[in-house]
Amino acid sequence: MATLIEVADPADPRLGDYRDLRDVQLRQHLVAERGLFLAEGEKVVRRALEAGFAARSFLMAPRWLDGLADVLGTTDAPCYVVPEALAEQVTGFHVHRGALAALHRRPLPEVADVLAGARSVLVLEDLVDHTNVGAVFRSGAALGFEGVLLSPRCADPLYRRAIKVGMGAVFSTPWTRLPDWYDALPDLSARGWTTVALTLADDAVAIEDAVAGVDRIALVLGSEGHGLSKRWEETADRRAVIPMRAGIDSLNVAAASAVACYVAARR
Repeated sequence: MATLIEVADPADPRLGDYRDLRDVQLRQHLVAERGLFLAEGEKVVRRALEAGFAARSFLMAPRWLDGLADVLGTTDAPCYVVPEALAEQVTGFHVHRGALAALHRRPLPEVADVLAGARSVLVLEDLVDHTNVGAVFRSGAALGFEGVLLSPRCADPLYRRAIKVGMGAVFSTPWTRLPDWYDALPDLSARGWTTVALTLADDAVAIEDAVAGVDRIALVLGSEGHGLSKRWEETADRRAVIPMRAGIDSLNVAAASAVACYVAARR
């Protein structure tokens, strides 16, 4: 069972994993140095532990202890119990969900392991917004996509904000980073996948037509600003567009992923 430790000093070094969570660069440094990620909120913390991630520690306000008592009973990691005002002072934001956990990362699987047994996967190129990455994971999981592949420059799916927005979908959806950006799509095609890229290219067809008759589909989404790179756009097997009205040519990538995943799931 977790050891409950009351902490009253915001400078206590034992709270280092939770300090200044709004500082993305600092968090990235700590992730690289300690191999950790942070989960926020009762549901997300619970889902992370149920998925088998090992806890390093917890940070909780007293009123959340009862709700997570069963979770705390499965680990010997320390649980630092602090007043909510102190939690806000340490983390740099209002911890309105009351509970945080620092968990150990696991080695990323091979691409082949993510693809094994799947029929529908998402492939993300250079999405840099953690909120969008989390939303795409959530849409994919909700609509039956069984894996996610990310280009090397995509935002971290295990960043606190991405996990929160995705409601922990990153814990249940196999994912990894692509080792070779340049030939990533041709490699998927060689493995028997049909890559369908969402793009405004002149030869793009309606998404319903692009996914018709596809067995194993790899739905490809580009970055928030300029979309897919020319290389990925040209090497995709098919190019697809979500038809628009009223002079709007595209959706935010998170919204586009939900629409495209829904259509692909019904193919």
